Amino acid sequence: MTVAFFSGKGRRIGVALGAVSAGLLVLSACDKPTPLATVTVGSDSVHTEAACYNDGEAIKESLIQGCLNKKPEKTIKVAMDDKVRFGVDPEVGERGWTLFINGQQAEPEPFKKTYRSILGSAFFSSQTGAPASKTNVSIVETNGSKLTGVWQFELKKTS
Repeated sequence: MTVAFFSGKGRRIGVALGAVSAGLLVLSACDKPTPLATVTVGSDSVHTEAACYNDGEAIKESLIQGCLNKKPEKTIKVAMDDKVRFGVDPEVGERGWTLFINGQQAEPEPFKKTYRSILGSAFFSSQTGAPASKTNVSIVETNGSKLTGVWQFELKKTS
């Protein structure tokens, strides 16, 4: 003889509560995606989410160098006479952003628009005078003097 522990209505309520709980658990595990940054050369384009991002708040000082030195996941080929176009989401453009080349700040003041172009030859000279074959470029979002986001790209020189 079998005994029903719950009535039909009780089972349905239990299943519904379980489904809602599982749905909330799945949603709580999702992170809000970071804004995208894009690099375009001719008709080729790559984009990525931030390597480090703190939703408009300052990244801890102890983490900044590690963010700037992260290996880029996205690579694009660039000839010396190509125009390299950089684009950021509007919210990043409003706060301001600058370029870092191989972990070093390349510009004194943040840029306050969503798009800009720079000639490819600007990225392939080294401090020793020998031409470089690749360069890591970081798009760095700033909020005053604080860094709030870092996007990484590798530019590979073509002949």
